[in-house]
Amino acid sequence: MLSLCEDDILGPVARYEGISSGYPGTMTKPGLVVIGSGPAGMSAAEEFRRHDDASPITIPTDDGDPPYARPPLSKECLRGKTNNVELHPTSWYEERSIAAVTSVEVQRLDLDARRVLTPDANYSYRALVLACGAEPTPLPVPGGTKALQLRSLADADRLRGKVSGADSAVVIGAGFIGCEVAASLALQGVSVTLVAPEPAPQTARLGLEAGERLRALVERTGVRYVGEPQVTRLEDGAVRLDDGVTIDTDLIVAATGVTPRSALADTAGLAIRDGRVAVCADLATSVPGVYAAGDVASAVNATARRPLAIEHWQDAADQGSLAGAGAAGAPGRWAGLPGFWITIGESTVKYRAWEDGCQRSRLLGRGDGFTAWYEADGAVVGVLTCDADDDYELGEALISRGKPAPVPLDKRRSRAG
Repeated sequence: MLSLCEDDILGPVARYEGISSGYPGTMTKPGLVVIGSGPAGMSAAEEFRRHDDASPITIPTDDGDPPYARPPLSKECLRGKTNNVELHPTSWYEERSIAAVTSVEVQRLDLDARRVLTPDANYSYRALVLACGAEPTPLPVPGGTKALQLRSLADADRLRGKVSGADSAVVIGAGFIGCEVAASLALQGVSVTLVAPEPAPQTARLGLEAGERLRALVERTGVRYVGEPQVTRLEDGAVRLDDGVTIDTDLIVAATGVTPRSALADTAGLAIRDGRVAVCADLATSVPGVYAAGDVASAVNATARRPLAIEHWQDAADQGSLAGAGAAGAPGRWAGLPGFWITIGESTVKYRAWEDGCQRSRLLGRGDGFTAWYEADGAVVGVLTCDADDDYELGEALISRGKPAPVPLDKRRSRAG
Protein backbone atom coordinates (compact mmCIF):
# COMPACT_ATOMS: atom_id res chain seq x y z
CA MET A 1 0.00 0.00 0.00
CA LEU A 2 1.25 3.48 -0.81
CA SER A 3 2.31 5.55 2.15
CA LEU A 4 0.54 8.85 2.63
CA CYS A 5 3.88 10.25 3.85
CA GLU A 6 2.34 11.86 6.91
CA ASP A 7 5.79 12.26 8.46
CA ASP A 8 7.43 13.60 5.32
CA ILE A 9 6.47 17.22 5.86
CA LEU A 10 8.17 20.44 6.84
CA GLY A 11 8.01 21.53 10.41
CA PRO A 12 7.09 25.07 11.45
CA VAL A 13 9.21 27.66 9.68
CA ALA A 14 10.73 30.83 11.06
CA ARG A 15 9.57 34.18 9.77
CA TYR A 16 11.94 36.73 8.30
CA GLU A 17 11.81 40.48 8.44
CA GLY A 18 12.89 43.07 5.89
CA ILE A 19 11.11 41.73 2.81
CA SER A 20 11.37 43.62 -0.44
CA SER A 21 8.39 43.50 -2.80
CA GLY A 22 10.56 44.47 -5.75
CA TYR A 23 12.58 42.29 -8.11
CA PRO A 24 13.17 38.91 -6.43
CA GLY A 25 16.93 39.27 -6.75
CA THR A 26 16.79 41.99 -4.07
CA MET A 27 15.45 39.60 -1.44
CA THR A 28 18.14 38.59 1.03
CA LYS A 29 16.27 35.81 2.85
CA PRO A 30 14.94 32.65 1.20
CA GLY A 31 11.24 31.96 1.45
CA LEU A 32 8.85 30.27 -0.96
CA VAL A 33 9.49 29.86 -4.66
CA VAL A 34 6.57 28.66 -6.80
CA ILE A 35 7.30 27.60 -10.36
CA GLY A 36 4.17 28.23 -12.41
CA SER A 37 1.39 30.83 -12.31
CA GLY A 38 -1.64 28.61 -12.97
CA PRO A 39 -4.29 27.70 -10.38
CA ALA A 40 -1.99 25.41 -8.37
CA GLY A 41 0.83 27.92 -8.21
CA MET A 42 -1.32 30.90 -7.34
CA SER A 43 -3.24 28.99 -4.67
CA ALA A 44 0.04 27.79 -3.18
CA ALA A 45 1.34 31.35 -2.92
CA GLU A 46 -1.89 32.67 -1.46
CA GLU A 47 -2.19 29.92 1.15
CA PHE A 48 1.48 30.20 2.13
CA ARG A 49 1.00 33.92 2.70
CA ARG A 50 -2.08 33.24 4.83
CA HIS A 51 0.07 31.17 7.19
CA ASP A 52 3.28 33.18 6.86
CA ASP A 53 2.91 36.94 6.51
CA ALA A 54 6.63 37.75 6.30
CA SER A 55 8.71 35.36 4.22
CA PRO A 56 9.24 36.34 0.59
CA ILE A 57 7.26 34.64 -2.17
CA THR A 58 8.52 34.51 -5.74
CA ILE A 59 6.61 33.07 -8.70
CA PRO A 60 8.79 32.67 -11.79
CA THR A 61 6.74 31.65 -14.81
CA ASP A 62 7.52 31.28 -18.50
CA ASP A 63 4.09 32.67 -19.33
CA GLY A 64 4.36 36.16 -20.77
CA ASP A 65 1.17 37.40 -19.09
CA PRO A 66 0.43 38.12 -15.43
CA PRO A 67 -1.43 35.23 -13.73
CA TYR A 68 -4.88 34.73 -15.24
CA ALA A 69 -7.88 32.41 -15.16
CA ARG A 70 -7.79 29.71 -17.82
CA PRO A 71 -11.42 28.40 -17.86
CA PRO A 72 -12.71 31.51 -19.72
CA LEU A 73 -10.17 31.04 -22.53
CA SER A 74 -12.28 28.47 -24.39
CA LYS A 75 -15.56 30.22 -23.61
CA GLU A 76 -16.05 33.95 -22.90
CA CYS A 77 -12.56 34.94 -24.03
CA LEU A 78 -12.70 33.01 -27.29
CA ARG A 79 -16.18 34.38 -28.00
CA GLY A 80 -14.92 37.93 -27.55
CA LYS A 81 -17.13 38.59 -24.54
CA THR A 82 -14.26 39.49 -22.21
CA ASN A 83 -10.61 40.45 -22.24
CA ASN A 84 -10.38 40.62 -18.47
CA VAL A 85 -9.05 37.29 -17.23
CA GLU A 86 -6.32 38.48 -14.83
CA LEU A 87 -6.63 36.86 -11.43
CA HIS A 88 -5.53 39.91 -9.45
CA PRO A 89 -4.61 43.57 -9.98
CA THR A 90 -1.01 44.66 -9.47
CA SER A 91 -1.90 46.04 -6.04
CA TRP A 92 -2.85 42.56 -4.82
CA TYR A 93 0.73 41.33 -5.29
CA GLU A 94 2.23 44.47 -3.79
CA GLU A 95 0.04 44.28 -0.69
CA ARG A 96 1.11 40.68 -0.09
CA SER A 97 4.78 41.07 -1.07
CA ILE A 98 4.40 38.46 -3.78
CA ALA A 99 6.67 38.82 -6.81
CA ALA A 100 5.23 37.24 -9.96
CA VAL A 101 7.98 37.32 -12.57
CA THR A 102 6.77 36.59 -16.11
CA SER A 103 8.66 35.34 -19.18
CA VAL A 104 11.20 33.46 -17.06
CA GLU A 105 12.44 30.05 -18.19
CA VAL A 106 13.61 27.89 -15.31
CA GLN A 107 16.61 25.94 -16.53
CA ARG A 108 17.51 23.78 -13.58
CA LEU A 109 16.78 22.94 -9.95
CA ASP A 110 19.65 22.61 -7.50
CA LEU A 111 17.91 20.67 -4.75
CA ASP A 112 21.02 20.38 -2.57
CA ALA A 113 21.64 24.12 -2.56
CA ARG A 114 17.90 24.89 -2.63
CA ARG A 115 18.13 27.13 -5.65
CA VAL A 116 16.11 27.64 -8.82
CA LEU A 117 18.32 28.59 -11.75
CA THR A 118 17.22 30.77 -14.68
CA PRO A 119 19.24 32.57 -17.40
CA ASP A 120 19.08 35.94 -15.62
CA ALA A 121 18.71 35.16 -11.92
CA ASN A 122 18.93 32.42 -9.33
CA TYR A 123 16.23 32.10 -6.68
CA SER A 124 17.05 30.66 -3.27
CA TYR A 125 14.21 29.01 -1.43
CA ARG A 126 13.33 27.52 1.93
CA ALA A 127 10.37 25.73 0.35
CA LEU A 128 9.63 25.07 -3.31
CA VAL A 129 6.33 24.30 -5.03
CA LEU A 130 6.37 22.85 -8.52
CA ALA A 131 3.21 23.94 -10.29
CA CYS A 132 4.59 23.73 -13.82
CA GLY A 133 1.30 22.51 -15.28
CA ALA A 134 1.08 20.75 -18.63
CA GLU A 135 1.49 21.66 -22.27
CA PRO A 136 -0.64 20.69 -25.28
CA THR A 137 0.28 17.38 -26.83
CA PRO A 138 1.17 17.98 -30.51
CA LEU A 139 -1.01 16.25 -33.08
CA PRO A 140 1.19 13.29 -34.15
CA VAL A 141 0.54 13.40 -37.90
CA PRO A 142 2.39 15.00 -40.83
CA GLY A 143 1.68 18.71 -40.77
CA GLY A 144 0.45 18.50 -37.16
CA THR A 145 2.16 21.76 -36.25
CA LYS A 146 -0.17 23.62 -38.63
CA ALA A 147 -2.94 23.28 -36.04
CA LEU A 148 -3.52 26.00 -33.48
CA GLN A 149 -3.78 24.97 -29.83
CA LEU A 150 -5.42 26.52 -26.81
CA ARG A 151 -3.65 26.44 -23.47
CA SER A 152 -2.50 29.98 -22.70
CA LEU A 153 -3.88 33.50 -22.96
CA ALA A 154 -1.49 34.09 -25.86
CA ASP A 155 -2.99 31.03 -27.60
CA ALA A 156 -6.49 32.41 -27.04
CA ASP A 157 -5.53 35.82 -28.42
CA ARG A 158 -3.95 34.20 -31.48
CA LEU A 159 -6.98 32.00 -32.11
CA ARG A 160 -9.47 34.80 -31.58
CA GLY A 161 -7.55 36.96 -34.00
CA LYS A 162 -8.00 34.35 -36.70
CA VAL A 163 -11.73 33.83 -36.14
CA SER A 164 -12.81 37.11 -37.73
CA GLY A 165 -11.29 36.07 -41.05
CA ALA A 166 -12.52 32.45 -40.96
CA ASP A 167 -15.68 31.07 -42.50
CA SER A 168 -14.89 27.49 -41.51
CA ALA A 169 -12.93 25.61 -38.87
CA VAL A 170 -12.00 22.03 -37.98
CA VAL A 171 -11.50 21.16 -34.32
CA ILE A 172 -9.64 17.88 -33.78
CA GLY A 173 -10.40 16.11 -30.52
CA ALA A 174 -13.70 15.84 -28.65
CA GLY A 175 -12.45 16.10 -25.11
CA PHE A 176 -14.13 18.70 -22.99
CA ILE A 177 -11.89 21.53 -24.20
CA GLY A 178 -12.43 20.47 -27.81
CA CYS A 179 -16.20 20.55 -27.32
CA GLU A 180 -16.05 23.99 -25.70
CA VAL A 181 -13.84 25.43 -28.44
CA ALA A 182 -15.98 23.98 -31.21
CA ALA A 183 -19.16 25.39 -29.66
CA SER A 184 -17.58 28.81 -29.07
CA LEU A 185 -16.46 29.07 -32.68
CA ALA A 186 -19.84 27.93 -34.02
CA LEU A 187 -21.67 30.49 -31.89
CA GLN A 188 -19.69 33.19 -33.70
CA GLY A 189 -21.02 32.07 -37.08
CA VAL A 190 -18.07 29.87 -38.10
CA SER A 191 -18.94 26.61 -39.86
CA VAL A 192 -17.29 24.09 -37.50
CA THR A 193 -16.52 20.41 -37.96
CA LEU A 194 -15.49 18.50 -34.84
CA VAL A 195 -13.41 15.42 -35.72
CA ALA A 196 -12.76 12.66 -33.16
CA PRO A 197 -11.96 8.93 -33.16
CA GLU A 198 -15.09 8.02 -31.14
CA PRO A 199 -18.71 7.87 -32.33
CA ALA A 200 -19.56 10.51 -29.72
CA PRO A 201 -17.51 12.65 -27.34
CA GLN A 202 -16.00 10.83 -24.35
CA THR A 203 -17.66 7.51 -25.21
CA ALA A 204 -14.88 5.35 -23.74
CA ARG A 205 -14.89 7.36 -20.54
CA LEU A 206 -18.60 8.03 -20.00
CA GLY A 207 -20.42 5.46 -22.09
CA LEU A 208 -22.19 5.75 -25.44
CA GLU A 209 -25.49 7.12 -24.11
CA ALA A 210 -23.81 9.98 -22.25
CA GLY A 211 -21.53 10.58 -25.23
CA GLU A 212 -24.53 10.91 -27.51
CA ARG A 213 -26.02 13.52 -25.18
CA LEU A 214 -22.77 15.48 -25.28
CA ARG A 215 -22.73 15.24 -29.07
CA ALA A 216 -26.28 16.60 -29.16
CA LEU A 217 -25.21 19.58 -27.03
CA VAL A 218 -22.33 20.32 -29.38
CA GLU A 219 -24.48 19.92 -32.49
CA ARG A 220 -27.11 22.21 -31.00
CA THR A 221 -24.61 25.08 -31.29
CA GLY A 222 -24.25 24.39 -35.03
CA VAL A 223 -21.20 22.10 -34.95
CA ARG A 224 -20.99 19.13 -37.34
CA TYR A 225 -19.61 16.06 -35.54
CA VAL A 226 -17.52 13.55 -37.49
CA GLY A 227 -16.78 10.52 -35.35
CA GLU A 228 -14.45 7.52 -35.80
CA PRO A 229 -12.30 8.53 -38.82
CA GLN A 230 -8.67 9.25 -37.89
CA VAL A 231 -6.80 12.36 -39.01
CA THR A 232 -3.85 11.33 -41.17
CA ARG A 233 -2.42 14.64 -42.38
CA LEU A 234 -2.83 18.39 -42.07
CA GLU A 235 -2.18 20.65 -45.03
CA ASP A 236 -2.63 24.36 -45.56
CA GLY A 237 -6.39 24.74 -45.53
CA ALA A 238 -7.19 21.01 -45.39
CA VAL A 239 -7.58 18.08 -42.98
CA ARG A 240 -7.20 14.61 -44.47
CA LEU A 241 -8.93 11.60 -42.86
CA ASP A 242 -8.17 7.89 -43.15
CA ASP A 243 -11.52 7.19 -44.85
CA GLY A 244 -10.39 9.20 -47.87
CA VAL A 245 -12.33 12.35 -46.97
CA THR A 246 -10.61 15.74 -47.09
CA ILE A 247 -12.17 18.63 -45.18
CA ASP A 248 -11.29 22.04 -46.58
CA THR A 249 -11.10 24.67 -43.87
CA ASP A 250 -9.86 28.15 -43.02
CA LEU A 251 -8.84 27.28 -39.46
CA ILE A 252 -7.56 24.12 -37.74
CA VAL A 253 -7.51 23.69 -33.96
CA ALA A 254 -6.07 20.64 -32.19
CA ALA A 255 -7.45 19.74 -28.75
CA THR A 256 -5.69 16.42 -28.38
CA GLY A 257 -4.75 16.37 -24.71
CA VAL A 258 -1.84 17.61 -22.64
CA THR A 259 1.53 16.35 -21.41
CA PRO A 260 2.69 17.14 -17.84
CA ARG A 261 5.73 19.39 -17.69
CA SER A 262 7.73 17.12 -15.40
CA ALA A 263 11.13 17.19 -17.16
CA LEU A 264 12.52 19.80 -14.75
CA ALA A 265 11.70 17.62 -11.75
CA ASP A 266 12.88 14.44 -13.45
CA THR A 267 16.26 15.95 -14.33
CA ALA A 268 16.66 17.16 -10.75
CA GLY A 269 16.16 13.63 -9.45
CA LEU A 270 12.66 13.88 -7.96
CA ALA A 271 10.57 10.71 -8.01
CA ILE A 272 8.33 10.46 -11.07
CA ARG A 273 5.19 8.34 -11.34
CA ASP A 274 3.42 7.81 -14.67
CA GLY A 275 5.07 10.89 -16.17
CA ARG A 276 4.17 13.17 -13.26
CA VAL A 277 5.92 14.24 -10.09
CA ALA A 278 5.12 11.69 -7.39
CA VAL A 279 3.71 13.28 -4.25
CA CYS A 280 1.91 12.03 -1.19
CA ALA A 281 -1.40 13.20 0.22
CA ASP A 282 0.33 16.23 1.76
CA LEU A 283 1.66 17.13 -1.74
CA ALA A 284 5.26 16.55 -0.55
CA THR A 285 7.72 15.11 -3.08
CA SER A 286 10.55 12.68 -2.45
CA VAL A 287 12.80 15.59 -1.38
CA PRO A 288 12.09 17.47 1.87
CA GLY A 289 10.93 21.03 1.37
CA VAL A 290 9.76 20.44 -2.21
CA TYR A 291 6.08 20.11 -3.13
CA ALA A 292 4.19 19.61 -6.39
CA ALA A 293 0.58 20.32 -7.27
CA GLY A 294 -1.79 20.46 -10.22
CA ASP A 295 -1.34 18.91 -13.64
CA VAL A 296 2.33 18.12 -13.07
CA ALA A 297 1.63 16.04 -9.95
CA SER A 298 0.57 12.46 -9.35
CA ALA A 299 -0.83 12.84 -5.85
CA VAL A 300 -2.09 10.22 -3.44
CA ASN A 301 -5.69 10.98 -2.54
CA ALA A 302 -6.26 10.19 1.13
CA THR A 303 -9.84 9.07 0.52
CA ALA A 304 -9.17 6.95 -2.55
CA ARG A 305 -5.85 5.79 -1.03
CA ARG A 306 -4.13 5.75 -4.40
CA PRO A 307 -2.46 8.26 -6.74
CA LEU A 308 -4.74 10.31 -8.96
CA ALA A 309 -3.86 12.54 -11.90
CA ILE A 310 -5.99 15.68 -12.29
CA GLU A 311 -6.20 18.17 -15.12
CA HIS A 312 -8.85 20.59 -13.97
CA TRP A 313 -8.82 24.06 -12.47
CA GLN A 314 -10.50 23.54 -9.09
CA ASP A 315 -8.63 20.33 -8.27
CA ALA A 316 -5.34 22.06 -9.12
CA ALA A 317 -6.28 25.02 -6.92
CA ASP A 318 -7.16 22.69 -4.04
CA GLN A 319 -3.85 20.87 -4.32
CA GLY A 320 -1.97 24.15 -4.57
CA SER A 321 -3.55 25.40 -1.35
CA LEU A 322 -2.43 22.27 0.47
CA ALA A 323 1.08 22.53 -0.96
CA GLY A 324 1.34 26.16 0.10
CA ALA A 325 0.08 25.39 3.59
CA GLY A 326 2.51 22.50 3.92
CA ALA A 327 5.37 24.70 2.79
CA ALA A 328 4.45 27.12 5.59
CA GLY A 329 4.41 24.37 8.21
CA ALA A 330 0.66 23.72 8.27
CA PRO A 331 0.32 20.40 6.41
CA GLY A 332 -2.96 18.89 5.33
CA ARG A 333 -4.04 15.94 3.21
CA TRP A 334 -5.66 15.93 -0.20
CA ALA A 335 -8.87 13.96 0.21
CA GLY A 336 -11.37 15.73 -2.06
CA LEU A 337 -13.41 14.10 -4.80
CA PRO A 338 -12.06 15.23 -8.21
CA GLY A 339 -14.48 17.00 -10.51
CA PHE A 340 -15.02 19.81 -12.98
CA TRP A 341 -17.61 21.63 -15.05
CA ILE A 342 -17.68 22.88 -18.62
CA THR A 343 -20.00 24.99 -20.75
CA ILE A 344 -21.15 23.80 -24.18
CA GLY A 345 -23.20 26.55 -25.74
CA GLU A 346 -25.66 27.57 -23.05
CA SER A 347 -25.56 24.23 -21.20
CA THR A 348 -23.43 23.47 -18.15
CA VAL A 349 -22.03 19.96 -17.79
CA LYS A 350 -20.60 18.84 -14.44
CA TYR A 351 -18.75 15.66 -13.52
CA ARG A 352 -17.36 14.09 -10.35
CA ALA A 353 -15.81 10.63 -10.22
CA TRP A 354 -13.01 8.50 -8.85
CA GLU A 355 -12.26 7.25 -12.41
CA ASP A 356 -11.90 3.62 -11.28
CA GLY A 357 -14.39 2.20 -13.77
CA CYS A 358 -17.95 1.14 -13.04
CA GLN A 359 -20.16 -1.92 -13.22
CA ARG A 360 -23.54 -0.27 -13.69
CA SER A 361 -24.75 3.02 -15.15
CA ARG A 362 -27.95 4.77 -16.08
CA LEU A 363 -28.79 8.03 -17.82
CA LEU A 364 -31.99 9.90 -16.97
CA GLY A 365 -33.52 12.95 -18.60
CA ARG A 366 -33.86 16.02 -16.39
CA GLY A 367 -35.99 18.61 -18.19
CA ASP A 368 -33.70 20.06 -20.85
CA GLY A 369 -30.73 18.34 -19.23
CA PHE A 370 -29.75 14.89 -17.99
CA THR A 371 -28.00 12.95 -15.23
CA ALA A 372 -25.83 9.86 -15.63
CA TRP A 373 -25.13 7.71 -12.58
CA TYR A 374 -22.17 5.34 -12.35
CA GLU A 375 -21.90 2.65 -9.69
CA ALA A 376 -19.44 -0.05 -8.59
CA ASP A 377 -19.81 -2.59 -5.79
CA GLY A 378 -23.14 -1.08 -4.81
CA ALA A 379 -21.84 2.49 -4.38
CA VAL A 380 -21.93 5.57 -6.61
CA VAL A 381 -18.47 6.24 -8.03
CA GLY A 382 -19.35 8.91 -10.59
CA VAL A 383 -22.03 11.37 -11.62
CA LEU A 384 -22.37 13.40 -14.81
CA THR A 385 -25.02 16.10 -15.04
CA CYS A 386 -26.22 18.65 -17.53
CA ASP A 387 -28.21 21.52 -16.05
CA ALA A 388 -29.18 19.31 -13.10
CA ASP A 389 -27.37 20.85 -10.13
CA ASP A 390 -29.48 19.08 -7.50
CA ASP A 391 -28.40 15.71 -8.86
CA TYR A 392 -24.79 16.89 -9.01
CA GLU A 393 -24.82 17.88 -5.34
CA LEU A 394 -26.59 14.65 -4.40
CA GLY A 395 -24.07 12.64 -6.41
CA GLU A 396 -21.15 14.32 -4.68
CA ALA A 397 -22.61 13.41 -1.28
CA LEU A 398 -23.36 9.81 -2.28
CA ILE A 399 -19.88 9.25 -3.72
CA SER A 400 -18.21 10.72 -0.65
CA ARG A 401 -20.27 8.49 1.66
CA GLY A 402 -20.04 5.36 -0.49
CA LYS A 403 -23.82 5.13 -0.89
CA PRO A 404 -25.82 3.54 -3.75
CA ALA A 405 -27.43 5.51 -6.56
CA PRO A 406 -30.95 6.86 -5.93
CA VAL A 407 -32.32 4.88 -8.90
CA PRO A 408 -31.82 1.29 -10.14
CA LEU A 409 -28.90 1.07 -12.58
CA ASP A 410 -28.32 -1.14 -15.61
CA LYS A 411 -25.51 -3.66 -15.90
CA ARG A 412 -23.19 -1.78 -18.19
CA ARG A 413 -19.45 -1.61 -18.14
CA SER A 414 -17.77 1.73 -18.66
CA ARG A 415 -14.57 3.49 -17.72
CA ALA A 416 -16.61 6.21 -16.05
CA GLY A 417 -16.28 6.58 -12.32
